[in-house]
Amino acid sequence: MGLAIRFGWIYGALMDDSKNTQAMPISGDDAGLITMDLTGLKCPLPVLKARRQIGQMPAGGILVVIADDPAAPLDFDHFCQTGGHDLLESVAKDGVFTMRIAKALA
Repeated sequence: MGLAIRFGWIYGALMDDSKNTQAMPISGDDAGLITMDLTGLKCPLPVLKARRQIGQMPAGGILVVIADDPAAPLDFDHFCQTGGHDLLESVAKDGVFTMRIAKALA
């Protein structure tokens, strides 16, 4: 079963009351994925939160990060290169970036 995490707080202020900030299970083909919605967070917070999460995952686990920080694609590319993780996909659509990362095997 996968897990989705949404962060609704930034710098101590609520970002959006309509967002669900609880972890959400994912089923079907996406089971085994962990998805983090980090929209609204600015550098370096998306990478720091992703680093913490990926550290708790098994080798080969898949982390999907959704962010709207313009620096996110470059930051996550560097994060993967330095950490030995595989950046499987990086997609931009309407100012929102989705990165799919496979945790390093060793």
